[in-house]
Amino acid sequence: MTSPPQASLAFRLITYVLLAPLVAFSTAFFGCISLLCGLWDKSGRQQHFIAHLWARSLLRIALSPVTAVGLERLKPGPAVYASNHLSYYDTPVLFATLPFQFRILAKQGLWKVPFIGWYLNRSGQVPVDSKDNRSMIASLGRGVATLKSGTPLVLFPEGGRAATGQIQDFLSGGSFMAIKAGVPVVPIALIGTYELLPIHTYHLTPRPLLAVIGDPIPTTGLTTRDAAALTARVREAIATMYDQYRRPLK
Repeated sequence: MTSPPQASLAFRLITYVLLAPLVAFSTAFFGCISLLCGLWDKSGRQQHFIAHLWARSLLRIALSPVTAVGLERLKPGPAVYASNHLSYYDTPVLFATLPFQFRILAKQGLWKVPFIGWYLNRSGQVPVDSKDNRSMIASLGRGVATLKSGTPLVLFPEGGRAATGQIQDFLSGGSFMAIKAGVPVVPIALIGTYELLPIHTYHLTPRPLLAVIGDPIPTTGLTTRDAAALTARVREAIATMYDQYRRPLK
């Protein structure tokens, strides 16, 4: 088990008094703008750009610059982008890093969060309820439809944040959707977000972050019976990149 670094008492106070209110203000501010744009922005481009600005503002507030590695591996067209999940800051890192419009597959509960949920609903993101099989199947169908419409899909195959900082088991839903839609899976390793804001903590520990993009894994010739094997391959790729790039940051 990996223990997250402990912020000093002084920086904890700075987080609670200054940084956390700034995060809340930024979320509310950009959320309101996104809602207004949603009245006429049917394509979602403007709302996505606003989400990009929101994400960059949160990284600046956290004093944690992000560096993208492997952007040249990104190819035009739809794909499933699968990332490890360590922190609430993972989503802002992806919105700040990926240079194209995409949709995210996220837990249904986020749709109940003020401003964030409103944005998710109006911008056409894909909710998933893993506790209900019928809802899960419907969510996978919506994800496949999103991919077939030409829009990339971003998801966290672990299904929730890792409590230890180590990569957990992956669910096969992302691989299933990629195979059904006939699109590749692109592995992404996020490094540093666990140390920045681990699960069950509410203070920030600023640090440089990395988003490492791996080689696309094709699904040509695969059937849904191959989803588990594809998932294992995606997990191995992410774990390898995570271990390789995490060591220099320690």
